[in-house]
Amino acid sequence: MSDDSGCANPGRSGRATERTTGAPAAAEPRGPWSRRLVDRLPGLAVAVAVASVATVVGGWFPLIGGPVAGIVIGVVLAAVRRPAERLGPGITTASKFVLQLSVVLLGCQLSLTQVVRVGGSSLPVMLGSLVACLAAAYFVGRRLGIGRDLRTLIGVGTSICGASAIAAVTPVIGAASAEVAYAVSTIFLFNIAAVLVFPVLGHLLDMSQQAFGLFAGTAVNDTSSVVAAAATYGDEAGQYAVVVKLTRTLLIIPICLWLAALTKRRALAAGTGGPGTGGPGASGPGAAGPRLNVLKLVPWFLVGFLLTALVNTLGLIPDRAHPGLTTLCVFMITVALSAIGLTTDLRGLRRAGPRPLLLGACLWVVVSVTSLALQYLTSSL
Repeated sequence: MSDDSGCANPGRSGRATERTTGAPAAAEPRGPWSRRLVDRLPGLAVAVAVASVATVVGGWFPLIGGPVAGIVIGVVLAAVRRPAERLGPGITTASKFVLQLSVVLLGCQLSLTQVVRVGGSSLPVMLGSLVACLAAAYFVGRRLGIGRDLRTLIGVGTSICGASAIAAVTPVIGAASAEVAYAVSTIFLFNIAAVLVFPVLGHLLDMSQQAFGLFAGTAVNDTSSVVAAAATYGDEAGQYAVVVKLTRTLLIIPICLWLAALTKRRALAAGTGGPGTGGPGASGPGAAGPRLNVLKLVPWFLVGFLLTALVNTLGLIPDRAHPGLTTLCVFMITVALSAIGLTTDLRGLRRAGPRPLLLGACLWVVVSVTSLALQYLTSSL
């Protein structure tokens, strides 16, 4: 039966086609979601392939790690040849949805009781370093003329947990791929500096194992770099630093909620001309302006992050599953950052100039000095 015949009999076309050709409906996507999935597979496959190569490279050079290698390889490939247009949907899915899903899996590494275990001495240092870094990111970043999203990414990445924090914040504020690439590269550079400098500094200051673990856990960004710096100092320092670092990761939640609220308010202001629709002297139903829906401020992946952390706290995730889940989480972050690298505009990076790197250096110094100062004031040093 031809297409014209099928159209001429709309009431029976589906059954008639099935009888004569053996259910061709199964050969074509039945709904929009199926078509979207098929459209995204090529781009997803490319991102996974790049991430696989990056994981191997990260295994050869643990100090670099898979996620950083992924974004670097992606940027290089994009510079040589931009991905074809048909790969766009899949690469976008990898850079957004896979990124969000990796944040959910981060919760599997955490126990909510770890916040209590690190003791009262670590929380003032952790929170003080966070506040000092974010404040410096805002004021120094503005002074240097750095855009809001880029200084936010560098500030959050430096103050919380490097690429993981950048991964969590990116979909909340809608940062551009070039900004993500620059932020990750900046964080990576000062991670290397911390691994090389911090153990030497610790010995010069004659820090105890616990004091250095607290220092590394609050002033170094990515987990791999925290482990590298603290383990160099000693086993006890390494164990304490990991607990502090994982507890520090929980700060992603309030920071993302705060940024989501700010982003929502800016969007409402841009759409309505300000918080109030009627101006300063307006009255009536429209004077108060649209209200924020608190539930809508909570991104789904942060809810998932909390749920997986809760499940892990309750002991429902077997210990033997943790290494595999951690590996999967890192690989998903690598896939997402590889996709971001593939869409990076190098001209945009060049236009940004050295100022973001200078901001990263300033924040690294601020976090390091604040951590040491607060340890001294709380008698932890």
